[in-house]
Amino acid sequence: MRHTKVKELLNSASTLPEVNAKGWVRTFRNNQFIALNDGSTINNIQCVVDFENTPDEILKRITTGASVSVTGALVESKGAGQKYEIQVANLEILGDSDPEKFPMQPKKHSMEFLRENAHLRVRTNAFGAIMRVRSVLSFAVHSYFQEKGFVYVNTPIITGSDAEGAGEMFKVTALSFDKTPRTEDGKVNYKEDFFGKETNLTVSGQLEGETFAMALGQIYTFGPTFRAENSNTSRHLAEFWMIEPEVAFNDLNDNMDLAEEFIQYVIKYALEKCPEDLKFLEARLLDEEKSKPQAERSEMALLDKLDFVLKNNFKRVSYTEAIDILRNCTPNKKKKFNYIINEWGADLQSEHERYLVEKHFKCPVILFDYPANIKAFYMRLNDNTAPGKETVRAMDILFPGIGEIVGGSQREERFDVLIEKMKALNIDEQELSWYLDTRRFGSAVHSGFGLGFERLVLFVTGMTNIRDVIPFPRTPGSAEF
Repeated sequence: MRHTKVKELLNSASTLPEVNAKGWVRTFRNNQFIALNDGSTINNIQCVVDFENTPDEILKRITTGASVSVTGALVESKGAGQKYEIQVANLEILGDSDPEKFPMQPKKHSMEFLRENAHLRVRTNAFGAIMRVRSVLSFAVHSYFQEKGFVYVNTPIITGSDAEGAGEMFKVTALSFDKTPRTEDGKVNYKEDFFGKETNLTVSGQLEGETFAMALGQIYTFGPTFRAENSNTSRHLAEFWMIEPEVAFNDLNDNMDLAEEFIQYVIKYALEKCPEDLKFLEARLLDEEKSKPQAERSEMALLDKLDFVLKNNFKRVSYTEAIDILRNCTPNKKKKFNYIINEWGADLQSEHERYLVEKHFKCPVILFDYPANIKAFYMRLNDNTAPGKETVRAMDILFPGIGEIVGGSQREERFDVLIEKMKALNIDEQELSWYLDTRRFGSAVHSGFGLGFERLVLFVTGMTNIRDVIPFPRTPGSAEF
């Protein structure tokens, strides 16, 4: 007999004479009531065992974590909180779980303990909910862009270019570490390596994405990216997923419109498809915040916060205006910020971004027109800016709780200006000759942005640490599983 998903059984239109369900035991109480979950829903289905006619050796094997198959009638539940339960006629243990050794017992575990057991933490309610929401958000990303006629492009994971100019990249090599070939001046001879040159794991698919946008009009990438930053924070991962649309003929205003519409679309999609998971995560967050001082608690419940993003236009503020606000705000004057804002040109930190969103404007904020010297070489230089106060057509979207969630810009389409910017930063023209071809042959205004997928999942689920919204987090000193 084919088994039916727990979600389908709980949503059944009527009772059924015989059903089969398979899943994992969450709890077993009074030698009678199994709470069974198969991952299809946050909710368990209660399976009532006839313990008087079930051998003791079978009852002893019904432990938390065990895999079982139950067959019986789907009947109206006598207990509160669920519509149906299964009256078990036949029970089979598919896989035992030693209760002395299984880590995920039905009690509250610390987040650090759960991270150490990332391969099993998804069996908890919280992580099951998070991963279902992540899956739905992932589908929503593709759904939005496909509906808009974007072409999905797979940009390379192994690359010879550093799109960000950051230099914090993971090297890829087939050379032996014991006998690394050297040049006459003692440097590693990458000509003898697999690709014949120095290569790294990508930090962004943007540059390659631009080349496709200049032929296909509008494209997006959605894939893994890597940063070798030694950042042990709640907002950074060494391996994460990036969404990067790139659109020909879009200027910065078009880019901001696209980003805002896209974010609202995927959040709305998650709210529609994951109501029970999000309701559970909201309750979890409220419970977690009870132990925090009032000043550190969220001003809005999770669902209210998501709804707030959908119903409010994002506030668009220039970097220059934001600096004035921050320089004159109370936390800055009283030196409550870790990084004091003294002058125009400062690189904003998370504490500044969150102040603008959470305290000053009280809505999502898009900052634009940043100082050129704190942004990447490919961002379009604004015309008629004063010497020393040059700005670029960059934009960042800031969200409550996490700060920057999107970074993007109008790209520098003028060949001569881009060359000058590359020279000033000692970026090898020959290495990026293929990229410059998009400016040599049919250049046009174009724009794009990057959205760290995990930061989006972080916001939608209400979690506070980015390591808890990716299946197996990669962080400094940690590459388990």
